[in-house]
Amino acid sequence: MSRLSSKLTAVLMIVFISSVFLWTLFSEKEGHSSKEERDLASLPEMSFHSLYDGSVTEELSAYMADHFAARDTWISMNAKLSAELSESIVNGVYIGNDMLLDSESPELSDLSGTAYEINRFAQNYSGAVYIAAVPTSAGIYGEMLPKYMQTDPENRRINRFSDHLSGSIRRIDAYNILRSQKENYIYYRSDKKWTSYGAYYVYRTAIQKLGFNPISYDKYTIDHVSSDYRGGLYYRSQYDRIKPDIIDLYRYPSGVSVVSCVSLDSSGRWKNKKIGDRSLLGTGDSYKVFMGGSSPVTVINTSLNNDKKLLLIKDSFADCFIQFLIQHYSEITVVDPGLLDSSLSSLVDINSYEQTLFLFSIESLENSRLFSKLN
Repeated sequence: MSRLSSKLTAVLMIVFISSVFLWTLFSEKEGHSSKEERDLASLPEMSFHSLYDGSVTEELSAYMADHFAARDTWISMNAKLSAELSESIVNGVYIGNDMLLDSESPELSDLSGTAYEINRFAQNYSGAVYIAAVPTSAGIYGEMLPKYMQTDPENRRINRFSDHLSGSIRRIDAYNILRSQKENYIYYRSDKKWTSYGAYYVYRTAIQKLGFNPISYDKYTIDHVSSDYRGGLYYRSQYDRIKPDIIDLYRYPSGVSVVSCVSLDSSGRWKNKKIGDRSLLGTGDSYKVFMGGSSPVTVINTSLNNDKKLLLIKDSFADCFIQFLIQHYSEITVVDPGLLDSSLSSLVDINSYEQTLFLFSIESLENSRLFSKLN
C-alpha cells in the first residue's frame, strides 16, 4: 500500500509540475509591471557565447521567476509564511509592523554620472536650475530595518550627489523637511513614494526658493479619493496585512484652474489629458490619478496670467507635487526623461522657460541613463 501511495504521489507531482510549467509557458506575457514599477525579464536569446559563459541560465531563471504562473499568489503565501517565521523579508521588501520598506539598498552608489548630465544641462540653459532629491520611505524610516540592511543611508547618498553638482544649481533640502515630519502620514505604508501631505511640506519650502509665497494648508480642500490604495511594495511582497493607503487630491477653490493639459503619446501625437482623473482609481495603479498616467512630455496651461513658465523634469514622485505648483504658473511643461525616445531639445525649447526644477527620488538619480537624453 505504501509503494502504491508513493507512486500515486509521484504521478500527481509530475502532473502538477507539468501543468504549472505549461501554464507558465503559454500564458500571456507582459513586458512591464506598473504595479512593481519595473520592467519584467524578457526571454533570453540563445547564442554560443551566452551558453558558454552560463549567462543564459541566469537570464532564463529571471524570466521564469517574473512570469511564473499565479506568481502573485505564491508570493503572497510566501510573505505571510515569512512574516510568521519572523524573517520579514520578501522579494527585497521588509515587512514592518505598520508599513512596508524597500530593503534593497546599493552598497555604495555612484551619482557622479547623473550630476554630470544635470550640470551639462545647466551650462546650456539661460534660466535658473533648482533640484530636489527626495528620499524614499526607507530613507526616512530606515531605522526600522535590521542593522545589517542599513548599508548606505539615503541622506548620505543625497549629500554625495549634491557634492557633484555645479554651484549654480540651487538645492532644495527635501530630506530634512521630511525627516522633521516623520511622525505624520508623509509616506504611503505600501509604497516607496511620499503622500500628498509629504509633498506639501516640501512644496512650502520649494516654492519660496522659486520666488512665490506658498498657499497655506488651511486654504485647501482635501478630497480623499481612495482609501484602498496598494503601492509597489505591496505588489512586490503581496503582503496584505498592512493597512491600505489613502490617496488625497488637494484643491484650492479660490485659486487658479487648469485650462488645458496635453501630453505626447508613444506615437508622437499630442492628446488631451486630465489631471486628477478619478476614472483611473481602482485600475491597478491608482497613483495615476494625479497625472493621468506616464508620458514623456505633458504641457499644462492654467488660468493664471502671470507669464511664468516652469520646466519640470521629474520621475513619478513629482506627480502628486504638481497639484501645488499649478497655483503659481501660467504654464508648466512636465518631462519624464526615462520615457524620451529622442533628445529633449528636439521636443522642448528649454530656454523659453525662466526656471527648471528637477524633482526625483534619490533612487532615480542613481540611474544616470535616465538623464542621457537631456543634452
